[in-house]
Amino acid sequence: MVTYSKYLCVSVNRKLKYISLAVLVVQNASLILSIRFVRTLPGDRFYATSAVVMAEVLKVLTCLLIILLQKRRECQPLSMFDSIVVQYKDTLKLAVPSLIYTLQNNLQYIAISNLPAATFQVTYQLKILTTALFSVLMLRKSLSRVQWFSLLLLFAGVAIVQVQQEGKKESSVSDSSSQNYMVGLVAVVISCLSSGFAGVYFEKILKGSAASVWVRNVQLGVFGTALGLLGMWWNDGPGIANNGFFFGYTSMVWCVIFNQAFGGLLVAVVVKYADNILKGFATSFSIIVSTVASVYLFGFHVDLMFTAGAGMVIGAVYLYSLPKPPSINGSLTTEENGEMDSFLPKSVLIK
Repeated sequence: MVTYSKYLCVSVNRKLKYISLAVLVVQNASLILSIRFVRTLPGDRFYATSAVVMAEVLKVLTCLLIILLQKRRECQPLSMFDSIVVQYKDTLKLAVPSLIYTLQNNLQYIAISNLPAATFQVTYQLKILTTALFSVLMLRKSLSRVQWFSLLLLFAGVAIVQVQQEGKKESSVSDSSSQNYMVGLVAVVISCLSSGFAGVYFEKILKGSAASVWVRNVQLGVFGTALGLLGMWWNDGPGIANNGFFFGYTSMVWCVIFNQAFGGLLVAVVVKYADNILKGFATSFSIIVSTVASVYLFGFHVDLMFTAGAGMVIGAVYLYSLPKPPSINGSLTTEENGEMDSFLPKSVLIK
């Protein structure tokens, strides 16, 4: 009976691993493709700043619901006032990453609006490089030789893709004259830098605090909503005042917002059933899915240089995800200790 139970448990965990892999692939690829799709459709274009605000509001409400369910199960009262207002010094620490994440989410819309989806997906993997560098500088983490090699391979692959894409335009039904390749490239590079710094900063705060991930995400969301509203007023204030907050919203736009809001949280929940190698496979496979879909949806042209560069990026992602060998004294390595931190909801998103 015990043997059968163990076999059943192993079988269930194996299925959950592959389900997690599928969810990661679908979430990573669908978000990029859907944003690209809605930003290139003819007709009224929604305000990206309002979409960022809506995503933050939905994330806050979702995290509050999760905290409420946890407190009810533990028969404890829900007191967010103490966590957010009374301990205001602790809350203010989240202002920095929240500002950066809000900037990053807006930059993502700008980048995807001006770059082919496949090119963005490949270039955005530079966030692995920036995260690794900030982890070494801020958290004193050590990287193996394989990981350092993978980062060099990643940079070389992205460079090849950018050289190949220089001056090329994606043939689509949209007016390509409204797209600026250099603006998109600058936006994605700044987004990668901000993603790396904010993710490591957020991890450092979490490791120095007893607060749960969900409470931290509520704190992030409160700042993110406020900063998002400020950015919306600054950038699109007159337009939203005339046309309304939900101007240009369609069912597809709502799908993008829900994907952005719940995608990271969903991945954070399911990824615990998958290991770091599967996470690397999911990222790599999502690049392939995005590229193939871009060919059919946007008329994206894949040539030998793009294939070589994307292949190098995919290989680099896989190599970087390989677990580091255990230390001589048998203790857990830095990578193993921080493995779950790499799956934090905010870091996964789009982050």
